[in-house]
This record gives sequence, C-alpha cells and structure tokens, in this order.
Amino acid sequence: MTLSREIRLAARPVGEPGPGDFALATTEVPEPAEGQIVVRNTWMSVDPYMRGRMNDGPSYIPPFALGTALDGSAIGEVIASRAAGVPVGSTVSHFLGWREYAVLDAAAATVVDTTLAPAPAYLGALGTTGLTAYAALTRTAPVREGDVVFVSAAAGAVGSVAGQLARRLGASRVIGSAGGPLKTRALLDTFGYDAAVDYRAGDLPAQLAEAAPDGIDVYLDAVGGDHLRAAIGAMRNGGRIALVGAVSGYNDTTPAPGPDNLFLAAAREVTLRGMLVSSHFDLFPEWIGKAAGWLAEGSLHTRETVVDGIEQAPEALLGVLRGANTGKMLVRLGGE
Repeated sequence: MTLSREIRLAARPVGEPGPGDFALATTEVPEPAEGQIVVRNTWMSVDPYMRGRMNDGPSYIPPFALGTALDGSAIGEVIASRAAGVPVGSTVSHFLGWREYAVLDAAAATVVDTTLAPAPAYLGALGTTGLTAYAALTRTAPVREGDVVFVSAAAGAVGSVAGQLARRLGASRVIGSAGGPLKTRALLDTFGYDAAVDYRAGDLPAQLAEAAPDGIDVYLDAVGGDHLRAAIGAMRNGGRIALVGAVSGYNDTTPAPGPDNLFLAAAREVTLRGMLVSSHFDLFPEWIGKAAGWLAEGSLHTRETVVDGIEQAPEALLGVLRGANTGKMLVRLGGE
C-alpha cells in the first residue's frame, strides 16, 4: 500500500489567506484503472491565479472544493501504468499537483522530453507561464519593431521571460516593474531589461515617465491597480495592453475601483484585451520549439525559487502572492 500526502482547502479565506486555510492529509493511492497511470510527483507549481480559486464564485476556472485536495500543474515520474502509450518511467506533466502521488487518465498527462530541458522547466519557461508571455506579446498585445514595452511583475515567472521575449520580437526598449532593489537589479543584470521601476519606492507614474520619456506602446499587465493606471497614462497612440492578471487586488474583500484615467485609453485609441493562457494552448508546440533551443544555448535566462516538501506548498503560494519569488516558484516533492 502506497500512502500519499496532499494539501486540502480547509476554509475559504477572507482577505489574505493564512496557514489555517489549508490542511495536510494522508490518503491511500489506489491501483490505476484501464487507461490510467500513477505518477509520483517530483515538482509542483504554485501560481497567483490559485488565490481566486480559493473563493467560491463564478470564474473562468472552477473554484477549489472545500475538504478536497487542491490541484494545479505538476511534473512527475510514472510508476504504474495501464496505458500503452505512457510506459512506466516516463516523465509527464499534468494538473494533479498539491499531492505526492496522482492517479489520472493517461489522456490527461503529457509526456515531456527531459533530454530537451530539465523537468522543472516544463512548469516554468516551457510551461504555461512561458506560454503566457509568448501569447501575450505575439497575439494579445503584439510587439512590433521599435516598440517600447512595459512589463509588470517583471521578476516573476511570466515577466522574467516576457522582457527577454519582447527584445527578440523587436522592442527598442524594455522596462520592467518589480519590488525592491534586489529584484530590480535582477531585471537589469539577469533578465535583460533596459530599465527597472521599483514600485515600492512610490510615484510609479513618475518613475515610468523617467524610464520611458516618450511613452510606451505595449504593456503586459499582471498587477492591475496602480500599475494599470500608470501604463494607461504613459500609452502612445495605438498602444496595446494585455490584461493577464491583477494580483494587487486578489486579496481585496471588496472590488477595487478601476483606473480613473480610462478615457485616455479611448482618446489614444489604446486596445485593452484580456487573455487566458488556456485559449492559446495551440501555441505550445511552437513556443517549446523556440524556447527549448534558447534555454539550451543559454540565451534565455531563468530563475527558480524552490521550497521543499508538500507540507510547504501553502507557504509557497502565500509567498507568491506577497512577491517572495524571483522567477518561477516551485515546490520540490520528496521524489527528487
């Protein structure tokens, strides 16, 4: 009998979540049915969107259920299989994270090539966070030759890739926002940004104006709130904004007011367009084909913030929501 520890949602938080909103439980791992596999998870992802799933309300993805294990992206090794196409020993990505072992239909898993890139890369640069940056800057708010691009949460999993990608797409200047001197230094030294804005230093519009005195053409918004307002104020005519997230308001107990300068977007004919990465999964082969080569040659720079053990997964999620990570936040499970 194999036992698996998992993290369950114990309560729906009001405002900022805390450790008491999660519970660690132990379960037995059942034998796989025909067409199923058993995966020993080695890595799992925590991401800002998971905060919204802790609420009970309509959204683009179902909320987590009380008293049951959370879920999310994970990587692991197949240790039992009743599916001919996914043999024992395969490394797969799937959506049953937040547990040490997962039993799932083989059709819900994707075999990944760990000779192409290390397994954790498939949760970061080669996963949905990397794809988010690619889809945002090629489809939702496409970067054109000579554009000035502004990226919020620029030291995070999406933003750290987005700045480098904007340059490859022809941007003439790339500006990132992050919190604190260590992260802003990483933007300049590691992630290839031309200028870094420290939002914790205050007066975001003035900092952005100094970094982009002639305005910006593209903004990748993962923060909302004051960042969106500042970006609208700096937009050139015909600018494009990709609305990817709004982490600044995820813990609000009442809806935050929208930017008070939206009319500028109308006057300057700015496009504000939302995006869900799940609508762009068709780009995955194209993106992995490009990004894996860049990773291999060392021209795409990434970082990971790693915590160890399934019991630390709640704290890792809380850390993401507080901006504790540089690059991708990952939880390394006992199998690796």
